[in-house]
Amino acid sequence: MRAVIQRVNRASVTVDDEVTGSIDRGLCLLIGITHEDTEDDLKYIVDKTLNMRIFPDPNGDSGFDESVQDIGGGLLLISQFTLYATTRKGRRPGFTEAARPEIAQPMFDQLIDAFRFSGLRVQTGVFGAMMNVEIENAGPMTIMLDSADRNAPRRG
Repeated sequence: MRAVIQRVNRASVTVDDEVTGSIDRGLCLLIGITHEDTEDDLKYIVDKTLNMRIFPDPNGDSGFDESVQDIGGGLLLISQFTLYATTRKGRRPGFTEAARPEIAQPMFDQLIDAFRFSGLRVQTGVFGAMMNVEIENAGPMTIMLDSADRNAPRRG
């Protein structure tokens, strides 16, 4: 499972000219799901996202003192199979590494539920729909998480 996490002042998602989700200060997450993803991958993404210290403290002394939970921020979750694009050959990306919708949608729904369990305000787009996402990056601060990295050895 992959997540592109963006620290935002505000973000919204629109489907067919209707806003389906919006948040103020918090995190916008683009989520990609692959065939091998399990509940352990989901838990890794949720735990890392909720506890990663990427917000400044109230004094603004540093940009890395508080988590989204600490600030009571919102979460906007957007499904995005293109995070598993392969571009090794040719000029058109391939998406065979992305999970099929019948596998990805239930996993995405579980992810939404896991984030909601945190008590934070969680908003979403519409799975599989063409969406327009508007964000106002704070920083900008963008971090890529890949659950496949959770078992990789630490360097040095």
